[in-house]
Amino acid sequence: MKNLETNATLIKQEAKRLGFESCGIAKADFLEEEASKLENWLKNGFHGKMNYMENYFDKRLDPRLLVDDAKSVISLSYNYFPEIHQKEDTYKIAKYAYGEDYHHIIKAKLKELTFFIENLIGQVNGRAFVDSAPVLERAWAEKSGLGWRGKNSLLLQKNKGSYFFLAELILDAELAYDNPFITNHCGTCTKCIDACPTQAILPNNTVDGSKCISYFTIELKEEIPISMKGKFEDWMFGCDICQDVCPWNRFSKPHSEEKFIPHSNLLSISKKDWEEITIDVFQKIFKKSAVKRTKYAGLVRNISFLKK
Repeated sequence: MKNLETNATLIKQEAKRLGFESCGIAKADFLEEEASKLENWLKNGFHGKMNYMENYFDKRLDPRLLVDDAKSVISLSYNYFPEIHQKEDTYKIAKYAYGEDYHHIIKAKLKELTFFIENLIGQVNGRAFVDSAPVLERAWAEKSGLGWRGKNSLLLQKNKGSYFFLAELILDAELAYDNPFITNHCGTCTKCIDACPTQAILPNNTVDGSKCISYFTIELKEEIPISMKGKFEDWMFGCDICQDVCPWNRFSKPHSEEKFIPHSNLLSISKKDWEEITIDVFQKIFKKSAVKRTKYAGLVRNISFLKK
């Protein structure tokens, strides 16, 4: 057991060296408490047109179906809170998309961490995940002791807020496990619920994804329902409203990841400039950005919907 604890400590130290804010480890097991929650969420249609959420139901709940003989789930957080934000009177994009696409940056760091683990304990079988596979990352982060899920469903940390990405390594190696985070520190606060202009955050700690501004501006490929007109508060890609109003985010500190620094033009573009954006400008500003996910046509659709 002492060796397992030593290995876990060394892995966390290496994760910190690689730039991860937090690192916790949980036993790879079936997420029994999440099964009924996920089933009800899907039955209520809270996934909207995101039909892929209906796939791999069992794999979302059991990491051993993703990695043979999985024994450990390592959860990590990576800060993306920017030092400088877009100006107020413009069309906005979520802060996580200011710089280069986080998937590639964090995946590379997970590969380095895996290499370190293999040098430490020998060959391991495992997979790295960054918001791109059927993994209930917030549940695992909570189970690994990283934080608690707020009423907006995002993971919260007392001294860091919620502006961070989550990532996981699922391994067939046994390690010392952390205690799950069991205390919810939201209390009676309802700021995120009250601030959501589309009423996507329900009072029972559930988010109706089919009403979320991020869903409409990123996931939905067809026309945005006219019933949403005037409710997006100038968000053209994603949304940070529920995070911006969260009291715990007063503890957010600027990240130190150079690749998350936005293109020099991004923070100063006016509404008029966005309304006249060309495909060349789009490709220049968002060359390596997650905004490319919505494509030029999608961003133009969103901007047109926002125009008065």
